[in-house]
Amino acid sequence: MQEKITELKRLIDKSNNIVFFGGAGVSTESGIPDFRSKDGLYNQKYKYPPEEILSHDFFMNNQKEFYRFYKEKKNSLKHKPNITHIKLAKLEKQGKLKAIITQNIDGLHQKAGSKKVYELHGSIHRNYCLKCNKFYDASYIFDSKEVPKCSCGGTIKPDVVLYQEALEDDVVEKSIQTLMNSDLLIIAGTSLTVYPASRLVNYFRGKNIVLINKDITPYDNKANLVINESLGKVFERI
Repeated sequence: MQEKITELKRLIDKSNNIVFFGGAGVSTESGIPDFRSKDGLYNQKYKYPPEEILSHDFFMNNQKEFYRFYKEKKNSLKHKPNITHIKLAKLEKQGKLKAIITQNIDGLHQKAGSKKVYELHGSIHRNYCLKCNKFYDASYIFDSKEVPKCSCGGTIKPDVVLYQEALEDDVVEKSIQTLMNSDLLIIAGTSLTVYPASRLVNYFRGKNIVLINKDITPYDNKANLVINESLGKVFERI
């Protein structure tokens, strides 16, 4: 592993236009469960499958049950950034990392100090009334009893992309442009199986791809460097 860490350091040192593409594995060491590992949300038992609960139709038709799950499993307000979030923020401050493209909705990259973060699946920190579009922060949602309501009486919906919903065009376009202009792409903590987010990495036009993930992914054969290790162990040595 030391040889791979050394090679990763070399690639970072010689690159000045790095993009980081991350998934749930980036936040697991902050105590936030991922989805598809043996301890992930999709392997836990609920009255309904998590994939069904986290869908647009389910939200519209069963908001009470949606929010019961959402408040229990998506409240990341008490969680803190880990070494990966912190090191990425430092790389951005140094001018080497140009953007983070994340599938996470926890806001930990921003909490660590990162400025340019493209949130493909939205954020728990933005919530809007479906009736009048009034904004509410995450604390209001997680502190509310049952289904959070707006002062106008409308239901509040988290600004997160549920199943059956499209990604936000502006975020996708900026992510694609950033990927096309970068010279090093670091993909980490993602199985690269969630469509359409996973397909965005195909827009990368640079020379080097580094893939850091505990398990193999469909994109391993496209990477110049593959490190099958936890992100914390990798980033604490960079």
